[in-house]
Amino acid sequence: MKKALVAGWFSFDQMGASAGDLMACDLACAWLRRAGRAYDVALAPPFEGGVSWEKADPREYSPVIFVCGPFGNGWPVTDFLKHFSGCGMIGLNLSMLDPLDHWNPFDRLWERDSSVTSRPDMAFLSEQPRVPVVGLVLIDTQPEYRDKDAHEEANEALRRLAREHGAAPVNIDTRLDFNTTGLRSAAEIESLIARMDLVLTTRLHGMVLAIKNGVPALAVDSVVGGGKIRRQAEAIGWPYVFSVESATDQALQRAFRDCMTADVRATAKACAVRARAEIERMSAEFIREVCLSPDRSTPDQPAQSTVAGR
Repeated sequence: MKKALVAGWFSFDQMGASAGDLMACDLACAWLRRAGRAYDVALAPPFEGGVSWEKADPREYSPVIFVCGPFGNGWPVTDFLKHFSGCGMIGLNLSMLDPLDHWNPFDRLWERDSSVTSRPDMAFLSEQPRVPVVGLVLIDTQPEYRDKDAHEEANEALRRLAREHGAAPVNIDTRLDFNTTGLRSAAEIESLIARMDLVLTTRLHGMVLAIKNGVPALAVDSVVGGGKIRRQAEAIGWPYVFSVESATDQALQRAFRDCMTADVRATAKACAVRARAEIERMSAEFIREVCLSPDRSTPDQPAQSTVAGR
């Protein structure tokens, strides 16, 4: 018995293969395995592990199954159909762009939609593993800290960490004068951070806004010797902060695994409770001082700030 060949837009170079295309491909392959049929998958870069449809011998395959996406009577479909002319041709989960009474190259068609009918997309039946959704809140160059190389080293360590854990990365920019991720307000930034499973950050407010919302933050202070991020972590009792010198891949790997646990999420919530209580006390002191009568201070004795830097 000949092998089946599963093809789709993932079989062509730079033709916009989507997650849905690959989900439908996996499902079609699972159905073939269930039916006891041997098969190959036609893949083009960057996808690996399959065969090239252009080099495949059509005499070895039947049926040829084209899976998912729009399908019309034009290039490169015409080249593909010509190459496999004479093979049994099946269409699966396709949006047929031409009326079926004008053009239908398939011996058997289970379309997603056509001039005749519509069906649910196959992705509804696809089962994908859930991966952590990780916010990347990374610092840009800040001239006052001078060490640009340390900033980028810390940022790249966190990007690499997300990749190695197969996490779904969400880039979140906390700047609002010019935001590289399209966010327009503090509310939008905090709402996005609050929905993450974990935040990987080299920004102070990346850590603060995560912990405020009970989201563990794995923070790297990219100032050599430690700066405001380390001091803030100490102030709120948050343990998962590294100096750029101590942020080895091994240490970050261990911390990532810890931060995905319920215990560490509870620690983040407890840190947030303590931090809010302390700021409430500062609020009371501020209001009390602001409300002092005029004779308690004089113009030649200006009030001194208790906060240094920004």
